[in-house]
Amino acid sequence: MTRVIHTGDTHLGYQQYHRPERRQDFLESFRQVAADAVDGDVDAVVHAGDLFHDRRPTLPDIMGALSVLRTLDEAGVPFLAIVGNHETKRDAQWLDLFESLGLATRLGSEPVDVGDVAFYGLDFVPRARRDGLEYDFESSDATYTALVTHGLFEPFPHGDWDIREVLADSPVAFDAVLLGDDHTPRTKRIEEPHDAWITYCGSTERASAAEREERGYNLVTFEDGVDVRRRGLDTRTFVFVDLELEQGEGIERVRERIGQHDVTDAVVVVSIDGDGEPVTPAAVEEYGDEQGALVTRVTDHREIVDESEVEVSFADPDEAVRERIRELGLSPAARNIDETIRASKVADSNVADTVQDRVREFVEEADAEAFTSVEEESSPASDDADASPPETGETAGDSGTERHETPETDSEADSVGDDQVTMEDYL
Repeated sequence: MTRVIHTGDTHLGYQQYHRPERRQDFLESFRQVAADAVDGDVDAVVHAGDLFHDRRPTLPDIMGALSVLRTLDEAGVPFLAIVGNHETKRDAQWLDLFESLGLATRLGSEPVDVGDVAFYGLDFVPRARRDGLEYDFESSDATYTALVTHGLFEPFPHGDWDIREVLADSPVAFDAVLLGDDHTPRTKRIEEPHDAWITYCGSTERASAAEREERGYNLVTFEDGVDVRRRGLDTRTFVFVDLELEQGEGIERVRERIGQHDVTDAVVVVSIDGDGEPVTPAAVEEYGDEQGALVTRVTDHREIVDESEVEVSFADPDEAVRERIRELGLSPAARNIDETIRASKVADSNVADTVQDRVREFVEEADAEAFTSVEEESSPASDDADASPPETGETAGDSGTERHETPETDSEADSVGDDQVTMEDYL
């Protein structure tokens, strides 16, 4: 018999709501996993990616991870892991550093035997690299085989890659696939292309207010087949207050509902619907502070629109969009990309790759004019010493829009501190 803890999406370094306490919460949850592994005498901890929230973690985040890995190492519990989309870098990964210190094993195409199970790894694979991906997994004589990988896979919700295709193309017939990326724990048994258990362990802390279920990890046992059990973690309390305000009800009703809970040191998430009076989020947050909450967040789903300021035409919505695009004064390159995304007949699954190819073409042709906006083309010559530069607006080239591979998370971006380090500082 072989028993392992299957965990992932620990997101160390995520300072949710800009609170240092939340950053510490993510580390403490990882510590709990390690403590459970030691106390439960498991054979290994298997991490399915996104150990860190960012590819450039700060020094305290790295030191925190090292302290947890040392706890496992001192107890003789191997730490097997892969690289997720949040932490992946173009060069050497942080996981490589931990492996060089003897504190982790990076899973790959060669089997790593733990008891009677051979573990393999497949780091997060971007869409552009999936077609024609070769699976060079080496054979093993182990009783069971398990693949550890990271991504959003069908047949689960939100999947953009069918795990059955991966299994069909693999030279190894896996008995289990241990997944990361989806923060919601899910388990399914499939029969095609062969019998296998597919499971997400979920995240160890709530990275989003949408993650209402208890946080935890999987305990996977290989004996007379594969058995997947759920284990919970003691994480910071989230209090969810959902209101349907009736006419005449407002801030007092919201306060009353919050007051029905013990919110001391909790994250309070208030969601408002209904026909009641307008509610100022600041007033709700102030009340949460008075009650001792760590942080209070308010989402008012009601839409209050001043119809006198909105002009609507149903004559030709496509033309209305095109007119608005023209008013933005985008560069030829930006307009070309907009056309590809919005109006072309390129299949949805190929849009990302097509846009990437278009941008590469512009760059390779060194066509500077393609990236010059209409406003810049019509601006006075730049040799006028008194001329001020044109205001910079958001364009398709500098919007910073990135598709996140997880059903996501709060939008707070952590500020980068002076204690950021690179791997080269350690090697």
